[in-house]
Amino acid sequence: MATLAHKLDRRTRPGELCELRGFGSLRCTACALRCVIRPGRRGVCRVRFNDAGTLMVPWGYVVALQCDPTEKKPLFHVFPGSDAVTFGMLGCDLHCDYCQNWLTSQALRDEAAGVGPRDISADTIVELAQRRRARLVVSSYNEPLITVEWAVEVFRLAKQVGLYTACVSNGNATPEALDYLRPWTDAYKIDLKTMSDRGYRKLGCTLEHVLDTVRYAYEKGFWLEIVTLVVPGFNDSEDELRDAASFIASVSTEIPWHVTAFHPHYKRQGEGGTSRETLMRAAEIGRQAGLDFVYAGGLPGTLEGWENTDCPDCGRLLVERVGVHVLKDELSSSGGNCPGCGRSIPGIWLEPSGAATPAGPYRSACG
Repeated sequence: MATLAHKLDRRTRPGELCELRGFGSLRCTACALRCVIRPGRRGVCRVRFNDAGTLMVPWGYVVALQCDPTEKKPLFHVFPGSDAVTFGMLGCDLHCDYCQNWLTSQALRDEAAGVGPRDISADTIVELAQRRRARLVVSSYNEPLITVEWAVEVFRLAKQVGLYTACVSNGNATPEALDYLRPWTDAYKIDLKTMSDRGYRKLGCTLEHVLDTVRYAYEKGFWLEIVTLVVPGFNDSEDELRDAASFIASVSTEIPWHVTAFHPHYKRQGEGGTSRETLMRAAEIGRQAGLDFVYAGGLPGTLEGWENTDCPDCGRLLVERVGVHVLKDELSSSGGNCPGCGRSIPGIWLEPSGAATPAGPYRSACG
């Protein structure tokens, strides 16, 4: 019987994000680990491998494909109330023991995952988005960086028919990968997992690389939102949350920061989840650090307004949410401007005509 790795190896094609080394070796540049891969060997992600001097990368399959609210990504400043068709493959460059998507991300490390590939074309994914009247096509569920060539293939077709695109990523990127994504990718959501380099090394990378990705993605003009899953005993101290908020504010106070509740999962089942009080304290820390848009999530309807988008200048309620459900949206009808005071709210919004037009820093970055 073919192993999962063998099944995936048959669903590959030559990749583009690599550098040639001596004696048939390659350096993969898809993620910041920059694995040097000798012939017949694999990168840390286990899905990118060297076949006689050619880097082979995942292609032409999904293990997860569904249409759900854009707010679920979470992307709160991208077409409120819209749907996104989201696809995922297998593998990750990290090995978080609390991963919420471990069935896909850790499938090649953990036999308990038990999921396999389903062949599909990029055209089929885009056609599904059109049939479902989705606004976005999103690469998620596993780490998009290690399957980036396939994501670009899907996104290229999506852009041709007027869809917007996004990656939901751990942020352990390289400038090469972000440059490769940027022509076809509108939004980039990054998990800022901890502000401790020691904590990041336990997960498989370094803090510096993730912080560099945040800075570079913002400079490149991606619409950027950042998420911190608040895990008790791992990253929930006031000092660490304050460091995270201060760092984001140093890049831009207009980058939305989502602090979300951890629900015991994977190797941390049986542990305590994030309390409502902890989550609201984290949100307050973000606001004190000067961030204009701070959201708390994962405990729908209990967070006293932290799921909503308010105008930073006049305080007007612009988008009201309960969990991922939008109850009120004044930004789509106003082209991304506050109807109360006229402030431009950064993000990607609908114009009153129904056309999609980016607002705020995203507009100035993209021209």
